[in-house]
Amino acid sequence: MQKQYLGQTDLQTAPLIFGGNVFGWTLNKQQSFDMLDAWLDAGFNAIDTADVYARWADGLGGGESETVLGEYFKTRRNRDQVMLTTKVGIEMGAHRKGLSKAYIIQAVEDSLRRLQTDYIDLYLSHTEDTQTPIEETLDAYHQLIEQGKVRYIGASNYSPEGLTQALQAAEQSHLPRYQVLQPFYNLYDREDFETQLAELCQRERLAVTPYFSLASGFLTGKYRRREDAQGQAREQFVENYFTDRGMRVLEALDQVAQAYQVTPASVALAWLMAQPVVSAPIVSARSSEQFKALVDAAHLTLDESALAQLTEASTY
Repeated sequence: MQKQYLGQTDLQTAPLIFGGNVFGWTLNKQQSFDMLDAWLDAGFNAIDTADVYARWADGLGGGESETVLGEYFKTRRNRDQVMLTTKVGIEMGAHRKGLSKAYIIQAVEDSLRRLQTDYIDLYLSHTEDTQTPIEETLDAYHQLIEQGKVRYIGASNYSPEGLTQALQAAEQSHLPRYQVLQPFYNLYDREDFETQLAELCQRERLAVTPYFSLASGFLTGKYRRREDAQGQAREQFVENYFTDRGMRVLEALDQVAQAYQVTPASVALAWLMAQPVVSAPIVSARSSEQFKALVDAAHLTLDESALAQLTEASTY
């Protein structure tokens, strides 16, 4: 499968990145191993996780996804085949959050232990920390890069102002620079990224790896009414999509999917991959059917008419 460099790094990724929030949450250990095997066998290579996954779920405290991945790497002995991203910053418990140097140095050791590896390809600030000077955060990353524990750094959930400040601080203080932005962006959720961050990323040559690329499953078409999501793991994430615009988006996805003989999920991802500023969307699957939609998306090229139809239907 064709791979591309992430921004100005020497990291290479296939067109899609697997989102590891499902590992240890909606997929158990064996199911996770099977999904990871299928992902690599299909020609993909990149996996995204975070220390906090899946702390939001009942009975879980964070670290579950990294732990499953670590056990997978140990069992399969294939860590070198994976472009691995993890993140730091969101609360993991009392006094365990933020982007201070002391906490980052502590948190990376915890992640490396859970992941059973001695390096992280891409380490992301999971969210802004306005209580810590950005220079302190970047200095922590400088130390980790010097030690070989981290190769490159990036940011997720950053505002335009915070991202600009971080890029300027890196240049002025000769510190490592964020090379990747991981924003909330998909066919439905367009406005914030397109109006506030897209131009900045393009100008600064940042790689863009959107998360919630299928709007927590809404863009697959499996949730047509609020009742369809009741009792589902992602119910809380999709409740705001049942709008007139949401229904227009699903109708357009259905029409294009029928024309190309693929699923709405494949079409939604193909639209996202076609956006010039996007490097590789982050996606997840819990079943073989969902997995096939991801593989189909990676090989799907929409024509200008289809892209225009989807863009118009999702206009904000």
